[in-house]
Amino acid sequence: MKKSTIIWIVVGLVVLLLFVGFKGTYNRMVNMEEAVTAQWSQVENVYQRRADLIPNLVNTVKGYAAHEQETLEAVINARSKATGVNLNAENLDENSIQQFEQAQAGLTSALSRLMVVVERYPDLKANQNFRDLQVQLEGTENRITNERRKFNEVTQAYNTFIRNFPQTIYARIFGFNRKAYFEAAEGADVAPTVEF
Repeated sequence: MKKSTIIWIVVGLVVLLLFVGFKGTYNRMVNMEEAVTAQWSQVENVYQRRADLIPNLVNTVKGYAAHEQETLEAVINARSKATGVNLNAENLDENSIQQFEQAQAGLTSALSRLMVVVERYPDLKANQNFRDLQVQLEGTENRITNERRKFNEVTQAYNTFIRNFPQTIYARIFGFNRKAYFEAAEGADVAPTVEF
């Protein structure tokens, strides 16, 4: 074999190895970004489940506590705001997630006020339909927590991968950007004070 042929074979093998490594890294980044998108969809899914339970809960309470109109309207308005904030999985930055969390926190607060109102109506608390809705809502809140945790785990894996060398070079070239996390609400680290 000629010396030039051997050089071309070696160069060809090096190029092939670089291509295979590059292709594998790029495909892994795509797969990980898709996992973040899929998990975000799951987060939205459980928030939607909560939003879907609220009209039934409000209607059940309305039958027993019709004069609590202000509280019921606050829940309906908060639900409207929460379902009105839609995020695209491609734009999951800290600002957009914070807006989403604020809308959801408003709904959580309105639901808490509604549950305080419910305490004044023992017949309502004894209503089977209301109890079933309350259990479903509690289960949904647990699902929300679980899906948010999973989202943060998938996002952490993705962010770590694209920030490691040499993936960071490929990520910059092809526009793979860091995704934001769900973070605890401000003041969540301080235990509430209970006074008797």
